[in-house]
Amino acid sequence: MSKNATAVPNNTRAVTAIVGVSILASAFLFWLLFVHQAVAGFANRLNFLPALNAIFNGLSAIALVIGLRYIRRREIAKHRNAMLMAFLFSSLFLVCYILHHALHGDQHFPGHGTVKVVYLGILISHVLLSVIALPLILITFFFSLTGRFPQHKKIAPITFPIWLYVSVTGVVVYAMLAAWS
Repeated sequence: MSKNATAVPNNTRAVTAIVGVSILASAFLFWLLFVHQAVAGFANRLNFLPALNAIFNGLSAIALVIGLRYIRRREIAKHRNAMLMAFLFSSLFLVCYILHHALHGDQHFPGHGTVKVVYLGILISHVLLSVIALPLILITFFFSLTGRFPQHKKIAPITFPIWLYVSVTGVVVYAMLAAWS
């Protein structure tokens, strides 16, 4: 059997596994946000987590833009390092996000009128695209880390703007909540 003949099933299995894990992760996050009750004893503890999440989202966005710059210059090693940093910052965000929502629950936007409509539009697009971004990011990394560069080059232009949008809007959502709270 040739190398290409085995690569396709391996891609399919890996991508299917990534999508499955992403669905489970998204289901867990929706449970955390809409079903799980916050821990009452932690209401005034670890209040820095939303700001830290915004910092991680901002750092992820910066690393993504730097990674794009490096790949356009064909500086592959620097591109890889920048993208690994973006992944690290996004992963740290996810851990802190889960911790914050497990302890504090969801925070509702206190503004009214047009600003609330704008906020909800940004938040809804952020949440929906983050659900799409998770498997795309993992699949893009899978292709890169396993040397499947043609597949990586095909999916990365789809993944990049979604991941960047989610990272930037994460900061915007935090800023709007902080400004109107």
